[in-house]
Amino acid sequence: MPKAAPHRKFPKQSYEALADFRYALRAFFAFSEQAADGAGLSPQQYQALLAIKGARERSELSIREIADRLMIRHHTAVELVDRLTNNGFVARVKDKGDARRVQVRLTAKAERVMDGLAAAHLRELKGIRPVLEELLAQFD
Repeated sequence: MPKAAPHRKFPKQSYEALADFRYALRAFFAFSEQAADGAGLSPQQYQALLAIKGARERSELSIREIADRLMIRHHTAVELVDRLTNNGFVARVKDKGDARRVQVRLTAKAERVMDGLAAAHLRELKGIRPVLEELLAQFD
């Protein structure tokens, strides 16, 4: 039977750096939640729109893909897409290759909102970049 790996003791500075890094991430997420709210979106709705807008080489995603990207259950993604549809942010379109499948696409309204949110998020990231780089350097 193999021996268990010895317990590694981490220095206090490692815990401090991890705590500071987590705090910086949470501060960014708090900013993101407030920005989404200011645009009339819940954080999860913004994440869904971002997943669709950020889909590589595509302009739409299936509900299953949205669920996977947001790490939520399929039925939760269906409800989320229903709310986004009702508020005019997305439209359901039949898959060109399989009429049984539905794809979700952003509307012009969502495109306008996402442009503003993207600009705000990029400004925020540029502002905290030095802090994040300094914290990440402590892990080398």
